Amino acid sequence: MSCLERLLLGQLRLRYWAGCPVSGGGFITMERLFAGVLAPMRFPLQVAIDAVAWFAALYLAALLRYEFKFEEVNFAGVLLVGVLAAVAQMVIGSLIGLYIHRWRYGTFGEIAGLARTLVPVGGVVVLANRFLLGHRLPVSATAIALGLAAIAMAAARFGWRLLLDRYHHTAGAEAEPVIIYGAGSGGEQVIRSMMQPGSPYRPVALIDDDRDLRNLRIRNVRVWGGRERLAAVVERFGVKSVVLAMPGAPGDLVRELVEICDDLELATLVLPPVSSLFGAAVGVKDIRPLTEADYLGRRELNTDIDAVANYLTGRRVLVTGAGGSIGSELCRQLQRFAPESVVMLDRDESALQAVQVSIEGRGLLDSRELVVASIRDLDRLREVFDEHRPEVVFHAAALKHLSLLEMHPEEGFKTNVLGTQNMLEVAQDFGVTTFVNISTDKAADPSSVLGRTKRLAERLTSNAARTSQGAFMSVRFGNVLGSRGSVLPLFRAQIERGGPITVTHPEVTRFFMTIEEACQLVIQAGAVGGDGDVMVLDMGESVRIDDLAKRLIKEADRPIEIVYTGLRPGEKLDEVLFGPDETAVASAHPLISSVSVPPITPAQVFHSQEPANSQLVVDLRGTSQDGAYSGATGTQDV
Repeated sequence: MSCLERLLLGQLRLRYWAGCPVSGGGFITMERLFAGVLAPMRFPLQVAIDAVAWFAALYLAALLRYEFKFEEVNFAGVLLVGVLAAVAQMVIGSLIGLYIHRWRYGTFGEIAGLARTLVPVGGVVVLANRFLLGHRLPVSATAIALGLAAIAMAAARFGWRLLLDRYHHTAGAEAEPVIIYGAGSGGEQVIRSMMQPGSPYRPVALIDDDRDLRNLRIRNVRVWGGRERLAAVVERFGVKSVVLAMPGAPGDLVRELVEICDDLELATLVLPPVSSLFGAAVGVKDIRPLTEADYLGRRELNTDIDAVANYLTGRRVLVTGAGGSIGSELCRQLQRFAPESVVMLDRDESALQAVQVSIEGRGLLDSRELVVASIRDLDRLREVFDEHRPEVVFHAAALKHLSLLEMHPEEGFKTNVLGTQNMLEVAQDFGVTTFVNISTDKAADPSSVLGRTKRLAERLTSNAARTSQGAFMSVRFGNVLGSRGSVLPLFRAQIERGGPITVTHPEVTRFFMTIEEACQLVIQAGAVGGDGDVMVLDMGESVRIDDLAKRLIKEADRPIEIVYTGLRPGEKLDEVLFGPDETAVASAHPLISSVSVPPITPAQVFHSQEPANSQLVVDLRGTSQDGAYSGATGTQDV
C-alpha cells in the first residue's frame, strides 16, 4: 500500500484506488471515501477550509484593490492577516457552535451560524489590520475579503451537503426505487429518511398535482408533474411502488390514486395518519401497505380536551354494550380522561373479559366495575345504578343486524326501544348529568325495523331531555369500519374460503368511519351536544361497497368472484344522515352537526305507563306520516 493511501485512509483497507487493483480486490468508491474519511473529519476539514477561504479572500481582495497588479500586493501582509483571520474564525466559530454538530449539513441554520461568526471575525480583521498590524493591507481590501470569504465558506458547506446527498443517494442504489406522491412536508421528510444509509427504499421521482411545484427538486429528486404523468414516470424508472406521502389525504383522493396505481400494477404504500405520529418526524419505518381505513379516508380529529375533561375527569361513567365494538373502544378511550370509574355493562360475560384484558392486561373478571346485566331488565338496572351512582352514561347497547330484526322485530323493540327507555328512566331517577344515546344513520328517514327502533330511541331520548335536569342527547353515525358484523370481516372471511364475495347490489353505498374516529366524536359530542338534540357525525363521502370488495380482491392471492344477491327487505340503496324534514345546524365541533328530533313520550309508545309491563302497539314494518307508529299488526306482549 502506498504512502498516499495510508495518509488518506489510515487503517482503512483499500481494494482499488482510482480503479487500480490493490491487495484484496474491490474498489474504493466515492461512498467509501466519504463514509470512511471525509465524514469523520468534517469539522477539522471545515476549520481548514475556512482558513484557506480567508487566505484566498484576502489575496483576491488585495488584487482587486490594486487592479490585479501582482507586484503591488503585500504577500507577507496577506499571510499575517490571514493567520489572524483563521485563528479568530476558529475561536469565535467554536464559541458560537459552528464547529460542533449543532446544525445539519448545509442547512439555513448552519449558514446563519456562519453569518454570526463572520460578523465579529470581520470586525477583528479590519480593526487589527488597521491598528495592530500596521495597516498591512488596505482597509477596503479587508472589507471586501469578508464578503468573499463568506461566499467561499457558504459554497463549501453547500458543496458538502451535495456530496452528502450524493453519497446517501448512491449508497442506497441497491434499495427498491419508489415514486413519492406529494411534494409537501410529508414528502420532504420521507425523502430525507430514505436518503439515510440502510433505507430499503430509494426515491427516484416526485409526483404532485400542484402546478406551482413542477420541476421542484427535493434532495435532487425532481417533481415530474401531476398524476397524469405517473404512467410515463413509471416506465422511465421501472418502479413497482408508489408512496403516498400525504398523511391527511382525503378518501376520494386516496381511492382515485389507488385506482390509477392498480391499473399500472403498482403497490400503494402510505404513511400513518398525523394523529398517530404524535408530532414525530416521518421516517422510513412509518411507511406501510395500504389498509381499508386508508382507502376509505382518514381525518385528523381535533378533540377539545378541556371541554371533554370538564364532564369526564373525576366523574363516574357507565357504558352499556361495553363488550361490543363501539362500547369496548369507548371504555378504552375514556381512560385517558381520568374518570373516577368506568362501569362496563354488558350481557355477554366473555365480551367483558376481552375488554378487561384490553385495558388492564388481565381477564380475572374480579372487578365490581364489570357488570353482567341486560338493559331489558329494569329492576337489575336500578340495582346497578344504586351501587355505582354513574354521573355520565354512554348507551351503546343495541341489536343492529338489519336482516335478523326484519324477521324478529319484537326482539329489536325489546332491546332498542324498551331497553333504551329503561336506561332513560333509571338515569333520570338517579340524577345522571350527561346521557349519550348512540344511534345510527338508519334512523334518518327509516325504512327498516332497525331504523325505526333506533328512531324511536332518539325520540324517547329527546323526550327525556324535556323532563330531566341532565343533558340527554343522541349521536348518529354510519357503518363502523371493522366492527363485528360489518362488511370488512365478512369479506375477508369469504376471501379466505376462496369466495365468492356477496354484495347486495353493485351500486349500493354506505358511510364508513373507523372505530377510533367514531368513539372520539361520540365523546366530543357529549361535550358540545344540545339537550335533546341528535348529534350527527360527519362521515365524509359515501363509498360503494362494490369498490371496497374489488379492492380486497386485488390483494388476494387468487381470483375471487363477486355475487350480487339483491337488496334485502328494509335495506336502502344509499343511506342518508339526515331525514327529509331535518335541518342540520353547525355545532362547536367542525365534524359534528345537530338536528332537532320530535320527542315522543313512553305513553305514546306503550299501552302501560310502565314499559317493562307494557304491550307493543306499533307496527315496526310501517310508519305514519308524523313518525308515530300505527298498530296495523295488532299488539304483542313484550
